[in-house]
Amino acid sequence: MRSRIGVLASGGGSNLQALLDHGAALGERRAGDVVLVVASGPRAGALERARAHGIATAVLEDHDDAAALGAALDAAGVDLVVLAGYLKLVPAPVVARYAGRMLNVHPALLPAFGGPGMYGGRVHDAVLRSGARVSGATVHFVDEAYDRGAIVAQWPVPVRPDDSAASLATRVLRAEHALLPRVVQALAAGRVALGPDGRARYASSPPELDFTLTPDAAALAAGVERFYLS
Repeated sequence: MRSRIGVLASGGGSNLQALLDHGAALGERRAGDVVLVVASGPRAGALERARAHGIATAVLEDHDDAAALGAALDAAGVDLVVLAGYLKLVPAPVVARYAGRMLNVHPALLPAFGGPGMYGGRVHDAVLRSGARVSGATVHFVDEAYDRGAIVAQWPVPVRPDDSAASLATRVLRAEHALLPRVVQALAAGRVALGPDGRARYASSPPELDFTLTPDAAALAAGVERFYLS
């Protein structure tokens, strides 16, 4: 039986689309289906993407309302929760209920450039100001604090000397679109779990779902977005 996935979103929903596209590409091999999209506001583009695919939607009037969010997830029979561009802090009771079953994608290599207020262009501005040569995407389990939960997987991308926040964001978003659906598939398939020590634990997996993502050194030096799965 496939896991039932609820997605929380605040923006246009490109990571939601990546999840849907990856699931469609896997076909009968997919381990989960998106059954609900919850938005933090009525204008979130993710809602239209969901409706176009016949997926149930809900809008939170108060993002601190744990009862309302929990009721929406319950009504859809959600097993796993994915934060895909969700800019609000999930209420602690919901986090506790879905411990080890809730993932977030962040547009930087955590634990750097994370925490309250670090989202969107603010993250990429901070990366550029720091002089970092590498940024990337991180998928992690969600806990009660912004961007602090156990890291599951990361995908690095080069920071180019001529990058703006916008150009870096575009490159990192491509990494998010590659990484997030694969981690969600792995969690739904039981290939990754949150261990009792608070760390991510991995079962054996085929190469396309391997979690140790390492950049090719020559590609990094050349500023080329070409990476290999180790």
